[in-house]
Amino acid sequence: MSQTSEHRNIVAPLPSEPGPTVAGLPHSCAPAPAGDVAGTPAEGAPAKAAPPRPRARLIGIDAARGVALVGMMSVHLIPAATDAGDVSLAWLLSNGKASALFALLAGVGIAFSTGRRRPPRGLAWRAAALSLLTRAVIIAAIGLALGYVVGTGDAAVILAYYGVLFALAIPFLRLSTRGLVVAAAIAALVMPLVSYALRLELTPVPEANPTLTDLVTDPLGLLLQLTLTGVFPALVWIAYLLAGMAVGRAVLASRRVVSQITLIGLALALASSLLSMLLLTVGGRGEALRLDAVQSMDFELYQDTLTWGPSGTTPTNSPWWLVATAPHSGSPLDLAFTIGVALAVLGACLLLGRGLQPLLRPLAAGGSMTLTLYSVHLLLVAAPFPRGVLNLVVQVAVLLTFALVWNRSHLRGPLEELVWRATDAVRRKVLSSPGAHRAPTTTTGS
Repeated sequence: MSQTSEHRNIVAPLPSEPGPTVAGLPHSCAPAPAGDVAGTPAEGAPAKAAPPRPRARLIGIDAARGVALVGMMSVHLIPAATDAGDVSLAWLLSNGKASALFALLAGVGIAFSTGRRRPPRGLAWRAAALSLLTRAVIIAAIGLALGYVVGTGDAAVILAYYGVLFALAIPFLRLSTRGLVVAAAIAALVMPLVSYALRLELTPVPEANPTLTDLVTDPLGLLLQLTLTGVFPALVWIAYLLAGMAVGRAVLASRRVVSQITLIGLALALASSLLSMLLLTVGGRGEALRLDAVQSMDFELYQDTLTWGPSGTTPTNSPWWLVATAPHSGSPLDLAFTIGVALAVLGACLLLGRGLQPLLRPLAAGGSMTLTLYSVHLLLVAAPFPRGVLNLVVQVAVLLTFALVWNRSHLRGPLEELVWRATDAVRRKVLSSPGAHRAPTTTTGS
């Protein structure tokens, strides 16, 4: 949910610490500098002086968002299986991974908007918390509205879950990089176990995209779906958001740091997949999983669940699902694997963004306004167009071209502008409250 500057031809590397503005792509999530909200000059500046340009963003972050967007589109438009019955390439590359990358990058955006390396304190934390809550409400409302149009057979709408995730992130805004890494690790290990235990006592409900009507008629059921039983359950997916916040607090302008993130991601993905394989084969747990599972599902459904994954949560007919890495299962090892993949993709995009900006510009343009493009994509998915590779190619071409053209004269996408104006108004309101000048703001994070 991002913005792009009118000056995209030159993207200079960011300094290792927040510093002077450089030409390039400003980050939409970051709070505007003093005197740069709605084009107003800073106090004491000449009335007609040009507003200071927002700090440049790392183009690789937007490119990674573009990768996540295209990956999610491919899952919606390409069949899961080939004519031979094998997993299609689109699903092999993107199912469960693109949405995880999307969520991790949302965490990066939260960190960018709340001080980057300096977690907010005092009044700054209150301003960040209330503006993030405002963002959560708006994005959730957009997602619930899309639920009326997008059927479950079309796509699973992630935006309402995003709203809950943003709200859950508020207590973690004060944490440093190290604290966020620890919190993400604990969440990835513990929350799937908590989810499994809680869902043992719940009756499965049909999968459906939530709507605003659900908010009125069954608010508790909606909350349960968004946090626990839905396709992107927030209690489990908070691990992605926390991992992304930790990345956003790091020095992403440092090649060494980015290289470390990339290698950590690759190692995490490889280790989790190997550990799952060992547990399910050498330990004989795979046979125990099969014997447990076929007592309540037929063998074909069991095989399909292992291959293509469940709908967001591990089945509760065997605890050994928790050591599998089935796509979209939300098991500890699935979370570790997909976080690793997301870190590796983000790191690769950041490294490529240092020297291949022209090649990344189309993806970065799309990634700079994912809320708008994702929403339009969902409307197109719900339209009666035949699915397949041609539909995907056309949608990607049209949406990325629109983003490139729009960004030539606008700082943000249409929906991004709506969210930014609302959140910025809340932030300014809090920071201008009586006694604001006496309140401590930020402290350096580790």
